Amino acid sequence: MSQTFKAILVSRDADKKQSVAVTDLTEADLMEGDVTVAVEATTVNYKDGLAITGKAPVVRRWPLVPGIDFAGTVISSSNPDWRKGDKVILNGWGVGETHFGAYAGRARVKGDWLVPLPEGMRVHDAMAVGTAGYTAMLCVMALERHGILPDRGPVVVTGAAGGVGSIAVSILSSLGYHVIASTGRNAESPYLINLGAAEVISRDELSQPAKPLAKERWAGGIDSVGSHTLANVLSMTSYGGAVAACGLAGGMDLPSNVAPFILRGVSLLGIDSVMAPKAVRLEAWRRIGADLDLRKLASLSTT
Repeated sequence: MSQTFKAILVSRDADKKQSVAVTDLTEADLMEGDVTVAVEATTVNYKDGLAITGKAPVVRRWPLVPGIDFAGTVISSSNPDWRKGDKVILNGWGVGETHFGAYAGRARVKGDWLVPLPEGMRVHDAMAVGTAGYTAMLCVMALERHGILPDRGPVVVTGAAGGVGSIAVSILSSLGYHVIASTGRNAESPYLINLGAAEVISRDELSQPAKPLAKERWAGGIDSVGSHTLANVLSMTSYGGAVAACGLAGGMDLPSNVAPFILRGVSLLGIDSVMAPKAVRLEAWRRIGADLDLRKLASLSTT
């Protein structure tokens, strides 16, 4: 008899009413793929919360095991890039949306979706970073490609006490940036300063409708909020600056105008973590291993 493992399964009945249960599966229940991984660590992302509660149409295949990222050990592979015993990470690629995801003892996926665990990093460390931290690094890399380096001036991070924001603050500060952290939780100021923020501002400064152009305050930004917050960040970005946008915690809308783009040459850099090319993923995780202070991960995560 095949060995069973626990899994969280999201299902829907004929009336499209969603239900969630912890169940037993076997490897025969898993979907197609050329690598099977023993899942050793995963995270609860915003998208996972939406999938499990049914608050948004994240799940697009029924039934489905949710969970958009994991780290673990290869237990079998027909892919030439991976062998039994390899430590691997997965982020995105529709896993937890259209393909059985991380909330199970096993996952079968395509080997092309995997990247190696960085040298010196444990699987738990990788998921303390998680998709949020990987996305933060993609944002940092995008700013660097645009020439937004520490000598250009401050960089603002919105939603700074969240997953993306916390890792972004930590990475930027370790690279020598003057980081302005924006948060709606004033009690988190000591936490953000400990991560490396030079200044902490209230999100109220950025949450009202934006002016076409406001006083220049920063050379760049990393925004996971969207809506009025992103519009304000753009209006306050200095000439030739850039803002990396990766989230929508405050809304999908962007009530802005063209003034920052045509009068200050500001660039809006879109960041997609789900379908990013493998070469970009490999570089992002290499940089995480090199530029993120792993000693700070304990303060960034809860098991």
